Amino acid sequence: MVRRAAWACSAGLALSTAYEPIALPWVLPVAVAAFLVCLDGVPVRRAWIPGLAFGVGFYFTHIYWMKQSLGIAPWVALAGVEALFYALFATAAAAFLGRRLWPLWVAASWVTMEVWRSQWPFSGMPWGRLSFAVVDTPAQWALPYVGMVGVSFLLALIAALLAWLVRTRGARWHGAAALVLVTAALLAPTLHRERLPTIGQVTVAAVQGDVPGPGNDILYDYRQVTRNHVDATVELADRVAAGQAPAPDLVVWPENSTAVDPFADEETRSGIERAVAAIGVPVMVGAIVDDGPDYALNQGIVWNPSTGPGDRYTKRHPVPYGEYIPFRQYLDLNFGQLAQITRDMRAGTRSTPLRVAGVPVADAICFDIAYDDGIRDQMLGGAQLLTVQTSNATFIFTHQTDQQFAMTRLRAIETGKWTVVASTNGISGIIAPDGTVVDRAAKRTTDVLLDRVALTDGVTPGVRWGRTIGRTCIGATLWGLVLVTLTYRRARRVRSHAPATEEGTT
Repeated sequence: MVRRAAWACSAGLALSTAYEPIALPWVLPVAVAAFLVCLDGVPVRRAWIPGLAFGVGFYFTHIYWMKQSLGIAPWVALAGVEALFYALFATAAAAFLGRRLWPLWVAASWVTMEVWRSQWPFSGMPWGRLSFAVVDTPAQWALPYVGMVGVSFLLALIAALLAWLVRTRGARWHGAAALVLVTAALLAPTLHRERLPTIGQVTVAAVQGDVPGPGNDILYDYRQVTRNHVDATVELADRVAAGQAPAPDLVVWPENSTAVDPFADEETRSGIERAVAAIGVPVMVGAIVDDGPDYALNQGIVWNPSTGPGDRYTKRHPVPYGEYIPFRQYLDLNFGQLAQITRDMRAGTRSTPLRVAGVPVADAICFDIAYDDGIRDQMLGGAQLLTVQTSNATFIFTHQTDQQFAMTRLRAIETGKWTVVASTNGISGIIAPDGTVVDRAAKRTTDVLLDRVALTDGVTPGVRWGRTIGRTCIGATLWGLVLVTLTYRRARRVRSHAPATEEGTT
């Protein structure tokens, strides 16, 4: 078992290389297949051991940026919890291995695990889904058809079929045929890419104001952060007035472009109003807004030049132990960086797009881009453009920013929408519906991206049916486990009633 666990841990390490910063996506099906081979012949009750080893090898490496940015304790806590999900998956996979059509059951179990850990505990942690590794590969074109969940299922199924061929030493031709068919299904959209109809165009400005001081502490000089965004917007207005730049239809500021409540702080409010009046179009302001003495809201506020603040989007997935402390009333966590979280951030529930300059805009704030629900709801509500307001200053010296930007590019492909990313000091960019980065700001600089983007109408099949695919996988997994349990009990009952042989065995 020790040797199996070591091999499983190595497979997890290999899987982490499929993502940024190494980004070798071809490793993905091989690494998952190697993990499944490690489970071959392992009793169900002990399968959690190589499963946990795989999870440790993968997740501790995949989110190593958390140790670099937040410290050892949050990194160990989060990676440890996520590794447990792979232990649970291994238990289910071991129950299915060797049974009829087991690759399908295993692939469904993998998706069930991903969906589960993307929602629980607390708001979950989607980082590390298989589909997040397919950027710049032919597999990305399947996203508009089957969504993130569907692509994860197909990748897991390909890995399971590879493991099947290894277990049978390639002797079963139908296993090879199934592998070819599933791979062809994943890659078929390269021949006919899903495109939503264009219904108009707008000029968008994404402002990256930069973070003073060390660059990784948004609170080091939070007022200067706001001034940077105000000054960059006013400078853009001056260039527009001088005929040096086209006038934008809307402007996007990042999350934490103001770290204090603009409704309560006069200096912050006056700065925002000066910038909005100068540019003369709505500005999406990223602000921390008070919600009583003990709570706050992380919001994107549409600030109009004539009517002031209007429509708002509140971050749907605040980060536990980063933006709020679960069970604060029961635990004394007044130490380290946790001591800086003096009040908890409430989660938003908005499911409709914002109206910005007459355009229905789906908004996502930072980690929201990794979750399916908020983006899906706003797309179904008629969004024609996707914006991402993010403050990655805490992670600016790590590869978290690259992983998140890769996810954002995949979301643009999945939704079929132009995507505008505004970050405090990186990575800001303008992304086309095919994932192409048409404009990008360098990290730790002040820059304004000004581009003409298209508005697209409708919803891709992947967005519309992604949740259904996930629920189907969950239902199939539960049903499969019920069947396995009933079969096991029936077999035990038959053995217990079998007549004894002369040697006394049954």
